[in-house]
Amino acid sequence: MKKRLLLLIAVLPLFAFTAVHKFYVSSTDIEYNEEANSLQIISHVFIDDLEKLLKERYREDLYLLKEGEHPQADQFVKKYFKDKLTITVDGKERQLNYLGKEYDKDQLLVYIEVEGVEPFSNIGVKNAVLTDLFPEQKNVIKVAYKKDIKSLLLSRNVSHGSLKFAK
Repeated sequence: MKKRLLLLIAVLPLFAFTAVHKFYVSSTDIEYNEEANSLQIISHVFIDDLEKLLKERYREDLYLLKEGEHPQADQFVKKYFKDKLTITVDGKERQLNYLGKEYDKDQLLVYIEVEGVEPFSNIGVKNAVLTDLFPEQKNVIKVAYKKDIKSLLLSRNVSHGSLKFAK
């Protein structure tokens, strides 16, 4: 009994410092498809975070649900990503082609493609997704080019980065 009481007293202060903390993070995978000369992009964002942002920015009645989502949800996701994600290849900004989205448990997968990309030596990424609503938002970028994989960690204060590759 005494040991249990001492253990409880020793562990109790630890509970005072633990609080539920929500992490604000997205990940974006960019892969160069040499056969198609394109960048294939998949961005993973938490549905509830994006939904909250889209409600504040566009429509209060907007819901992102696998079944019964708002009829304009796709249009708003496309618009938001075009505003917040920019890709440059060898210093030239490239057009993003929004392909669609898919629900995966608590995440939304956003599919984007950049066509007509010849072998390059530098890729720049600006990713400010969700940083306008969540100051602590982190956006992890992973770029796979040929046999090389490199990454960036972007945030509200540092929303742009570039990576160098050997052609």
